[in-house]
Amino acid sequence: MFKNLCAFAVLGAGGLMAVTPAFAAENPVRWTTGGAVWSTQQQAFDTFVDTGEVTDRGLEGGLKRSGWTATEVRAGLAKSYTVDLRAVTRYLYSNAGVDFLKTATLNYYPYRSMGTTSVQALRSAIIKDAVDGSISSIGIMRALPTDFRLAEGPQTVGAEGRCKPQTAQCTSLLSWYVFLPARIQASQVPDPFLDR
Repeated sequence: MFKNLCAFAVLGAGGLMAVTPAFAAENPVRWTTGGAVWSTQQQAFDTFVDTGEVTDRGLEGGLKRSGWTATEVRAGLAKSYTVDLRAVTRYLYSNAGVDFLKTATLNYYPYRSMGTTSVQALRSAIIKDAVDGSISSIGIMRALPTDFRLAEGPQTVGAEGRCKPQTAQCTSLLSWYVFLPARIQASQVPDPFLDR
């Protein structure tokens, strides 16, 4: 029971509050291909980002299906983006942000809840990674509160003009992860009281 308690972070005078779990996913991706399921542990992603070495067959397959070279994916997962925690939180709790989270988790969602907590889980990971004023794909992945499953079907990457249409670059999970932080950075909602 105790390990399921959440840490609360009050986010400024706007009264926004984020709930971030005190635990993380062991398997940020459970790949589903055909009738098989393969779990890739966070350590395999960390090793790949840190050294470039691929130590997991699921990650190897994901890289091959990404539409990018392993070098491009590695750089994209590690790239850091400056953000404002409150502006990110405002976006993720806005109607547009919730719609984005719902679309982003249609085929990639918490393994055990089968999608019923998708929005909350992804939102908490993004906010947790944004606490220090920057986000990255690998940072968001490390902050996932539970194991996630990738179901069969395209992932909505949301990188119009930066990926080749009708290819894996615009539909793969790793491509989605590469573009996720830039999408969040561009969608931040500034404080309306400071812009008056």
